Amino acid sequence: MKAKSPQAQENLTVVFTRSMLKALIIPLIFEQLLTITVGLADSLMVAQVGQASISAVNLVDQLSNLMIQIFAGMAAGGAAVAGQYIGKQEKDNARRSTHHMFLLLLAVSLTFTALLYLFREGVLGLINRNPDPEVITATRTYYTIVMASIPAIALYNGGAAVFRAMSRSKVSLKVSLLMNVINVAGNALLIMGFKMGVAGVAIPTLVSRTVAAAVILALLTKPDLELSLRKVFPFRYNAPMMKNILYIGVPSSAENGMFHLGRLVLASLISGFGTVSQAANGIANTVSGFHHFTGTAINLALVTVISQCIGAGAFDDARYYMKRFFKITYITMNIANAIGLALLPLVLMIYGASPNVAPETIHLSAILIIIHGVASMVLWEPAFCLPSFLRATGDAKFTMLTSMISMWGVRVAFAYLFGVILGWGVIGVWLAHSVLDWIVRSIIFYLRYRSNKWETKAIKY
Repeated sequence: MKAKSPQAQENLTVVFTRSMLKALIIPLIFEQLLTITVGLADSLMVAQVGQASISAVNLVDQLSNLMIQIFAGMAAGGAAVAGQYIGKQEKDNARRSTHHMFLLLLAVSLTFTALLYLFREGVLGLINRNPDPEVITATRTYYTIVMASIPAIALYNGGAAVFRAMSRSKVSLKVSLLMNVINVAGNALLIMGFKMGVAGVAIPTLVSRTVAAAVILALLTKPDLELSLRKVFPFRYNAPMMKNILYIGVPSSAENGMFHLGRLVLASLISGFGTVSQAANGIANTVSGFHHFTGTAINLALVTVISQCIGAGAFDDARYYMKRFFKITYITMNIANAIGLALLPLVLMIYGASPNVAPETIHLSAILIIIHGVASMVLWEPAFCLPSFLRATGDAKFTMLTSMISMWGVRVAFAYLFGVILGWGVIGVWLAHSVLDWIVRSIIFYLRYRSNKWETKAIKY
């Protein structure tokens, strides 16, 4: 079936006008930009402490991000289910699905946090292969503090996903602004003022995430909201509804989790190349976030729109909006990448101003960032926008299996081949995960999109 090409909004069953799309997308772009900018500011402040702290923060953040992405997958599952219920005009079920999503997030996040503390030493041994005592001590300190924030960030992600499902992305932007202001101010005070080192990075992270979770949950209790949490109690568990959330949420969480587990494996691999490679990888990871922040934001908006189209049974509308999102993503990402690459010398000069960062680290960081930036301009969009579309339709199991195969069969396997066997080091690792893996993902997900099999994957009501 070929997609219709409506020239006017009245030809669509599910209508998102240009102004509605702007109101949904623009706050999300600013929210992602804010997060990346704050991450850069954190990284620059940590650089003043030393390369050991950069390595420690990067290693633990990889693990923290693994947890966050698992919960983000659950939240996306809940948001997609709520969106499909909204598209089907079942508002009560949409509200109840969000209640079940928060129950799931709370239970899983508390369980994971307990396990991370119980097996702390074993986990630290797995993620860090660098024998440098300074790196080991900094990693242990940062891990011990930051892991306590996992339940808070899980609930915050759930709240942000619910507001996006209601097309109220400005709310998550404002809460994110509050969270990041607390984080940056706390870092400046504890690192620059009290000279607390890596602990000065970890404590504001814990505090800011906890405050953000409390605020966004409080905002969701407003009675006028379509997906309000005000009538949670008495809570009535609905097994079929939870099954719908798990139908999308579990594959999405597994996909996100496996993706970031692969990144953690690569970070562990890179740690064996020495502190210079480890620090360069940390700097490049931070700066490269600017290469795709607009795409990440637009993917979040895409779930809101596409899920409602699928709920309404409007498959041609879903294709139409996918093309619009694809065009917007391509334009915004290429502009962001061009600006980012132009400003790269300035950013690296700031890093290099620290006497604790070696010139070899700066040079190696530049190579990694350029590889990622150029690849992002061409390959990131089909590799990541298309699976977001498929997940929103309910085709999450396929994206999970594809991502797992690509992660271990391409990204990790070829990172080891290029980085260790061929001796290309961290540069080989980045060529594997930012070029070769993205090419494979793009081809597979494009073929799935063209097959139209996703039309049969909507949740069962």
